Amino acid sequence: MDIKTTEKTEPAEKTDEAVEPEDSGTEPLVENLDEDLDDDLDGREAPAADAGVGAGAAAVVSAALGAVALTGTWTGKVVSERETLVGQIKTSGGGTPTQQISEIYGDAWHSTALVNGVFALLALIVAVTVLLLPRRPAWVRAVAVAGAVLGGLGVLLSIGTYFDLFLSLPTAGS
Repeated sequence: MDIKTTEKTEPAEKTDEAVEPEDSGTEPLVENLDEDLDDDLDGREAPAADAGVGAGAAAVVSAALGAVALTGTWTGKVVSERETLVGQIKTSGGGTPTQQISEIYGDAWHSTALVNGVFALLALIVAVTVLLLPRRPAWVRAVAVAGAVLGGLGVLLSIGTYFDLFLSLPTAGS
């Protein structure tokens, strides 16, 4: 019986140390990352990793407030209904048709415009505040600009509605 022996090679020793690559003459990018960030800030400290979260949330809130200002709010509806009821009470004892139209419909119309205008103004203020913040991500700027546009449109529409620029109150026939 012939026994053949084969030479076994031992596997390389496993170590916890990382194998360092040969020096290629360039500096690793990761080591200089903090220095590069500091250089880009012109002497200012680098912001925290989550510094954009508050600005992002405020930008989303401004866009939501702008959309709400354009579509109307529950608060505006409640104020409008209250003004309608007050107008009905004031004119229940009698009144001219012009007075009834003004008290019942006009005041409710103007109250709705006022409430929506307040929401639009809040959207505009929050959006402009976010846009004035330093070093915010691009998506935050985009959402803040959307909030500013929606808020601006809401303010313009509310002013036009309040002062009857778009539609005037109906008049009573003679």
